[in-house]
Amino acid sequence: MKFAAMLVSILTLLSACDGSIEGEKYLKNEPKLVLEEYFNGHVDAWGIIQDRSGNVISRFDAKIIGSWKGNEGTLEEEFTYYDSNEKQYRTWVITKLDDTRYEGRAGDIIGTATGKSFGNALFWTYEMDVPVDGTTYRLTFDDWIWGMNDGVIINRSYLKKYGVTVAEITIFMKKKD
Repeated sequence: MKFAAMLVSILTLLSACDGSIEGEKYLKNEPKLVLEEYFNGHVDAWGIIQDRSGNVISRFDAKIIGSWKGNEGTLEEEFTYYDSNEKQYRTWVITKLDDTRYEGRAGDIIGTATGKSFGNALFWTYEMDVPVDGTTYRLTFDDWIWGMNDGVIINRSYLKKYGVTVAEITIFMKKKD
């Protein structure tokens, strides 16, 4: 009986420390992040990928061109990785479902991505098969995107396998005038 109580206590403590972000905290924050406004036109981006120890394992630039017609948007992304000079392309088709919810699809995304906005923040989640050293891993991406001043947004991606964060991506984006 004591073991069961101790196990429940440990699991409760661990779940309280899982790093989950509460979107409701950002509902009143400005500037509001509205995807169909921000990603309508050209956006430049710079990012790093870190392993689970925090070491930077890759750096990249990206060019994004977005366009919207009604509630449907298309984002054309081109990533250039510094270390390998490799290029990666992705086209997102995003649908605005209502005032706060979005869904999206892309060729290398498994199923449908879902998103929910919270004032100046947006939570975006999806699954993707990621190649690493000759092996492919199916990872869950939990992206938190925050609107900042001067046309800047910051995207923090937590890449998870079986619920454990195995890598992180940080991207800074700037909307071009």
